[in-house]
Amino acid sequence: MKMTQLAFAITVLAATTAHATDLIITNGKVATMTREGAFAQAVAMKDGKITAVGSNASVLKLKTTATQVIDADGKTVIPGLNDSHLHIIREGLNYNAELRWDGVTSLKQAMQMLKEQAARTPDGAWIKVVGGWNEFQFEEKRLPTLEEINEAVPDKPVFLLYLYGLGFLNKKGIATLGYTAETRFKDGVVELGADGMPTGKLIAKPNAMILYTTLAKTTVLPRDEQLNSTIQYYRDLNRLGLTSAIDAGGGGQAYPDDYAVSLELARDGKLTVRTSYYLFAQKPGKELEDYQRWLTQTRPDKNEHLFYANGYNTEGGGENLVWSAADFENFLEPRPDMPHEMEGELEPVLRLLIKNRWPFRIHATYDESIDRDLAVIEKVNKDLPLNGLRWFFDHAETISDKQLKRVKSLGGGIAVQNRMYFQGEHYWKQYGAQTRQMPPIKKMLEMNIPVGLGTDGTRVSSYGPWPSIYWAVTGKTAGGLKLWQPQDVLSRYQALKLMTQGSAWMSGEEKLKGTLAKGQYADLVILPQDYFSMDVEQIKNLESALTIVNGKVVYAGEQFKQLAPSSPEVKPDWSPVKYYGGYQNK
Repeated sequence: MKMTQLAFAITVLAATTAHATDLIITNGKVATMTREGAFAQAVAMKDGKITAVGSNASVLKLKTTATQVIDADGKTVIPGLNDSHLHIIREGLNYNAELRWDGVTSLKQAMQMLKEQAARTPDGAWIKVVGGWNEFQFEEKRLPTLEEINEAVPDKPVFLLYLYGLGFLNKKGIATLGYTAETRFKDGVVELGADGMPTGKLIAKPNAMILYTTLAKTTVLPRDEQLNSTIQYYRDLNRLGLTSAIDAGGGGQAYPDDYAVSLELARDGKLTVRTSYYLFAQKPGKELEDYQRWLTQTRPDKNEHLFYANGYNTEGGGENLVWSAADFENFLEPRPDMPHEMEGELEPVLRLLIKNRWPFRIHATYDESIDRDLAVIEKVNKDLPLNGLRWFFDHAETISDKQLKRVKSLGGGIAVQNRMYFQGEHYWKQYGAQTRQMPPIKKMLEMNIPVGLGTDGTRVSSYGPWPSIYWAVTGKTAGGLKLWQPQDVLSRYQALKLMTQGSAWMSGEEKLKGTLAKGQYADLVILPQDYFSMDVEQIKNLESALTIVNGKVVYAGEQFKQLAPSSPEVKPDWSPVKYYGGYQNK
């Protein structure tokens, strides 16, 4: 071959390779989510984006010798799920040290897991169950007793976190912490028995600081194991079909120190869930100082992921803007009133964020709190206009129609979660049976307010996204209590849209993700069952058969196991994750 011919051949090959489609999914029931009932057969992807959606024949025209083709075998294909409120970064640091009862269906099984885990846990390490469960998911419909906990694990420290309301320590745990009759907490009670000594029950009154302060004294994984833990946690989220999450910050999650592990993995291209995070003020009375400092350290939409667009981004401020504005959703206790100084503390933080065009989110459970929050936002908006700046409330279970109109006029949104799936029975016991939808999602949608669906995992609710979708399409709790009126339940299309495109609004990505259409991020999931027609009671147990992020396979189930990427061994060797995994949906 002459040199000119060789050069031409190389040029043609390079051009062909440059335009080659990376991956095509064929023979699927592809839910494009561009509108209800819109299905296709195939999807083509290149350079992390979708390049075509349509029939097998039309999409396969893009196939080259370099294209990988995956046969979906008639299975349903959906956009990757996106949790608009998940404490993903914090849980990554702790996941390998926790025994998860998420999805466990009997107390007998849960206690057997606790006993088995204690047998393999080395001396000096805690056995911990940190949220994601309640008694109503168990067939026994009750909590474990302190006697049962002590019988199961008499010789190693145990801590169980139950919602925002209670903590349980075994006798070894009490001794390890050194809790006595004189142990005091500002917001919480160490229960004492007839002998005047701690029983092991910790009671939050009204907030959970007694529980989180105690949790902070338990086992902390070393740095190398935190790296491994984060990888394992993200992989379990991929197994459940999650491809994006918006981190709401959290107590004890200080920036930048507690973000160093996830940042390292992002820069190494090892995070497999696109992660946007809001920064959560850590110290009461010092919130303004936190945000002033953070303004010099980062900025919204600063992506630090090596391979993914919007793969690891600072997003804004919240969900805790100031501690005095927090109304803790401990439905075992009456609603707390926010202190009188709240408005004076919230206003300067809002002014700082709005002036610097930082999006913000704010935790608010009750309409009484939302009313006061809105008054401050409206006041600031008069002379420092929001002017399209993205902001939203988190939770909003009892927000009123009048308040929704105010949110709408200010251009705000609402991030809702399935906290009532875990706490509905407690709310009804505290306040009586309810006839109004909580949160009023249908009303929000009627008013065209942006709504995103999430979980608020992991310390109260589970991080499993499918129970949240199940709750949205049934209105039921984990124990089967029907919370909503028939007209309030969402269609399967509506619920899935809220956990995909709806949540994308909370990170300003609603035009980039959440549908399967040309130009969208190539984040999608093949399901083992058809979400749109399967038995509704089985939706909460769904997981992924194949998960793709940025056009690459990040998780493969049994049917596609030949495509599964390698995953590091779980560390430490005694980790509950190594023996049980995470969410128990089998």
